[in-house]
Amino acid sequence: MDRTRRAEQALAHSTVVVGYGRYLDLIQDLTSGKELISSGMMQEKERCRAAIEKAAAGAVVSLVSSGDPGVYGMAGLAIEMAAEAAPGLPMEIVPGVSAANAAAARLGAPLMLDYAVISLSDLLVPWETIRGRLQAVAAADLVTALYNPKSHRRIRQLEEAVAIFLEYRPGGTPAAVVTACGTAEEACELTILGHLLTCTINMRSIVLIGNRSTRQLGPWLLTPRGYRL
Repeated sequence: MDRTRRAEQALAHSTVVVGYGRYLDLIQDLTSGKELISSGMMQEKERCRAAIEKAAAGAVVSLVSSGDPGVYGMAGLAIEMAAEAAPGLPMEIVPGVSAANAAAARLGAPLMLDYAVISLSDLLVPWETIRGRLQAVAAADLVTALYNPKSHRRIRQLEEAVAIFLEYRPGGTPAAVVTACGTAEEACELTILGHLLTCTINMRSIVLIGNRSTRQLGPWLLTPRGYRL
């Protein structure tokens, strides 16, 4: 698992660590002797509220996200809730390694040029809005990283996303799926856009779709930046 030095130092200085249970399991080597507050999926507000209350009472608190807290993480919600519940509360956002960057490093250099990041989860954003964004980045020929691509009940979103990209890019466009990146369960699968839906994909996966210049060189995916060789 990729962890930044600043994140490890922040945890070392904390007396309370708040996070989703799975994420706390991944950092248990850094949390011995600290008060741990965990909750399940879909309880982000509860975690933020607990962290803010503890910090307002004088504790040094780490509110843990996966990846980078400012990329589909907890930073935004924590800022919003603290502004209402505890104005002036000192806060620091510690950057991490987002899934798109971690997955790209496993695959080679597919994000070497302009790229887009889109979540396919429509729990907080209307699907019509997401669809419009998919169409825009597909038409713009941007390499695209898809977060939250598929769950047991949410299947059609990925199917529709692939159909949109196939309107603008050849079926042979390089693509890849990285699941559980940086953990012992990590799995990487290189494929092409036309075969993407045959891959094993779940909520722990990130999907990368290349642009018209992305290519596979041996085991690596590469989007050339344009250097003359």
